[in-house]
Amino acid sequence: MALSASDELNDLSLIEHRARSVAHLFVDRVAMTPAAEGFRFPRGASWESVTWAQTDDRVRQIAAGLVALGIEPEQRVALASSTRYEWVIADLAVMLAGAATTAIYPSTSAADLTYIVADSQSRIVFAENDVQIAKLHANRPALPEVVRVVTFDGTADGDWVISLADLEQMGAAHLEQVPSVVDDRIRAIEPQHLATLIYTSGTTGRPKGVRLSHDCWTYEAAAVDAIGILTQDDLQYLWLPLAHVFGKVLLTLPLQLGFPTVVDGRVEKIVDNLAVVAPTFMGAAPRIFEKAYGRINTTVSAEGGVKAKLFAWAIGVGRQVALLRASERSASVPLAAQFVIADRLVLGKIRARFGGRIRFFISGSAALNRDVAQWFDAAGLLILEGYGLTESSAASFVNRPGAYAFGSVGWPVPGTQVQIAADGEVLLKGPGIMAGYHNLPEASAESVDGDGWLHTGDIGNLDERGFLRITDRKKDLFKTSGGKYVAPSAIESMFQGVCPYASQLIVHGDGRSFVSALVTLDADAMAGWAAENAMAGMPYAELVSSPAAREMVQGYIDELNAKLNPWETIKKFAILPRDLSVEDGDLTPSMKLKRRVVADKYRNELDALYP
Repeated sequence: MALSASDELNDLSLIEHRARSVAHLFVDRVAMTPAAEGFRFPRGASWESVTWAQTDDRVRQIAAGLVALGIEPEQRVALASSTRYEWVIADLAVMLAGAATTAIYPSTSAADLTYIVADSQSRIVFAENDVQIAKLHANRPALPEVVRVVTFDGTADGDWVISLADLEQMGAAHLEQVPSVVDDRIRAIEPQHLATLIYTSGTTGRPKGVRLSHDCWTYEAAAVDAIGILTQDDLQYLWLPLAHVFGKVLLTLPLQLGFPTVVDGRVEKIVDNLAVVAPTFMGAAPRIFEKAYGRINTTVSAEGGVKAKLFAWAIGVGRQVALLRASERSASVPLAAQFVIADRLVLGKIRARFGGRIRFFISGSAALNRDVAQWFDAAGLLILEGYGLTESSAASFVNRPGAYAFGSVGWPVPGTQVQIAADGEVLLKGPGIMAGYHNLPEASAESVDGDGWLHTGDIGNLDERGFLRITDRKKDLFKTSGGKYVAPSAIESMFQGVCPYASQLIVHGDGRSFVSALVTLDADAMAGWAAENAMAGMPYAELVSSPAAREMVQGYIDELNAKLNPWETIKKFAILPRDLSVEDGDLTPSMKLKRRVVADKYRNELDALYP
């Protein structure tokens, strides 16, 4: 792994000659491999598979139905749904109709959903079920531009709300009357036409609509293709929210590369599905890896004895071999022999829990703890951390299977430029950068300067080989009363790798004499801990406030502090009686911490930690 970013051979012609639009990308894929599997999704207790040609049939009917309802080029069509096959075909239909998708999380509050639909001027809304329909009905007077709601599973009223089947029938009839209607729309799409409006999380205010063109998505697909880490022979498992830019880019890649995608947004089914589906790669947020890491380790620790010792030995052997592999060196004969035994008894079983065919995972949307990444690597499950923003169409940096550095987000994808500003802020430039924020020209000018550089708001640095390391959000850095700067996100991420029971650590200390923290604990992990400590069945709030729980957390805080500079160490902490949630306004729909909101909500608890 002596390569540098400048050494990597990238086929830039793939980027220069990318498809004109997402619609063209899809049509080309259908033409190239019509009979190949396109998507697989749950249908009752089994899985249903559809080819690219079968997908095309439904997508064209839905697209024609949208045109029949009066949707014009670049007009917005909102999608409020969890990740499922219907989301996929609805979004593709919007693309083929020449319109633009407004992506909305199903967990979005009624107030924010109303704001997003109204601000985007969406004319039609795909609503997954009666929960989403109720949000729209409750605020219908504020949505005068919405002419129709199309539901996947909800109750149609035959008037404002119709079923997806109704829309498809409408489209089929329109195609009979005007057979070329969809192809005419596709031909009219230009690369800079609006394709997607994705509203940022809004950690400090109203969500902002990020305007992403067709060229942003086709560039991302071509850039990842040029890297050469994925092929048509791969199988993707996609559970990420498709309202998130990470999920959306992973939905675009198969159009370029042709691999099939298994779609199921049920988070509680991920581990079970992986064992059945046996994908070759999967994208995920760090929390998924942290929970798996914590669950496996706590389970083994609880069993204790010889099994726990064997597990620790096997992981240790795996770490040694992984380090040698990363430096392109071979294991000694004794170590290689130990690895064969460790792999047969422990490491191979860990891989089997994830389907047994994983070539790599891709982690994005937040910082991945380095210890967690190295633990997975020791088990033969490489996690490639990447980096990007909604404003940069997600994939701006990514580690490669043959060139990675833990703790970094890798090298830029072909066509993306990076600069580190004088204050350490990461600046990005390239075809994936947004056109601006919807209806917010001043905010757009503040984010993307006159030379086209996106000011990310992240602090980072480039090492001698060009690997980018993100250290924190610029707005989250704070200074103690002693004048020392603290990067809270880095400390919070570190804690996830230290404490297997952690859900959230919120580091505090701006203007204070020392650093403190609020802690929340994972309910599932704590249920196991309670059973091991003669407290099974105890209510969560009572459990986490017990002296035993506090002693347990203190031990992990001490372990964390041993890795920190003296001024960063957490001197005091409070365990909250409940976990943070989207519903209570603590987290954004994309699970990002609303730091100021939480600090204000628990101001009394924080103040009590200081003399």
